[in-house]
Amino acid sequence: MPSRKRANELLTLLFTCVGRRVELLQAFRAAARRLNQPLRIVAVDSDPTAPALLCADEPHLVPRADDSGYMASLMATVTACGAQALIPTTDTDLQIISAHRAELTAAGCTALIADPPVIEICRNKLRTYDFLRQHGFDTPATFTPAQIRAGETRPAFPLFCKPLSGSASRRVNVVRDEFELEYVLRRHSDLIVQELVVGQEYTLDVYVGLEGVPRCVVPRARWQVRSGEVSKGVVVKDPEIMNAGKRVAEALGKSLRGMVNLQCIVTPERRIRFIEINPRFGGGAPMAIAAGADYPSWLIQELRGERPEIAFDGFRHGLCMLRYDWSVFVPLGDDLKPRLADPLRPWPLFE
Repeated sequence: MPSRKRANELLTLLFTCVGRRVELLQAFRAAARRLNQPLRIVAVDSDPTAPALLCADEPHLVPRADDSGYMASLMATVTACGAQALIPTTDTDLQIISAHRAELTAAGCTALIADPPVIEICRNKLRTYDFLRQHGFDTPATFTPAQIRAGETRPAFPLFCKPLSGSASRRVNVVRDEFELEYVLRRHSDLIVQELVVGQEYTLDVYVGLEGVPRCVVPRARWQVRSGEVSKGVVVKDPEIMNAGKRVAEALGKSLRGMVNLQCIVTPERRIRFIEINPRFGGGAPMAIAAGADYPSWLIQELRGERPEIAFDGFRHGLCMLRYDWSVFVPLGDDLKPRLADPLRPWPLFE
């Protein structure tokens, strides 16, 4: 483990694939102010028009996560900025960062990410299904296209199809008969087929910190979703759902770091059926933070070598989030090419 920082020393956090995670960056800034912690936020992305890049103290452009030069560029940024912690925000670079966690540690940077076997479980939906079943968690029946075509027993229509390693709700389909199913499977070779579950969908933000132990679980009912990310929702303090999420995180093991984002559907019969595991900050985490689950403060304190006081249910029930768009305006040159520049007006605060 890299050496911990004292409260009066500058703490540098590096966020990868920041995209639109402005609220998350601002939540860390607000936490640092409350803790009187000098903070520098470094952000990387491959897209110069990623809004959160311009919210960072130091924005850096890197290759795409699937580019062979991504990790070398990321390591160079970590070294140049002296980042003490690296925080992934999307699925795209989890596997490569996990594979190089030891190198990051040697560079003095704590990567908030699990070991490669855990990341593989989470990124591969068939492995997620097997993991959940093997550990006794309720989850929808799941089949490969080969199993479907071989005539293996499957639930009745409608069924649900999604990519084996997808994210952000891309290429997900509800299919209602054999014709639709065959059409979807012909178009895409990397799908899985699942039992369609009806009920209220929840996202669970599980804080595991630097020790890999779940200490707070915040369920968020997803009322409205846009591009796979919650746009309207409410925090629900439901002990049964919270304890189920805790057990899933415990089963994944103590290599977890930072946050684990779980998704489940609670049926009208109160079956808690898990459908996704994402070992990172969820896009809707600001809702849980606003409800009192102060993940940024807890992480900053742990990085300083402190042990924050965390109540497992220490958050506000019934806090509703209604998201809206906010624009950042950036002056470009005569060539109109996207570039990293200061916005015309400051970012909204997160308090």
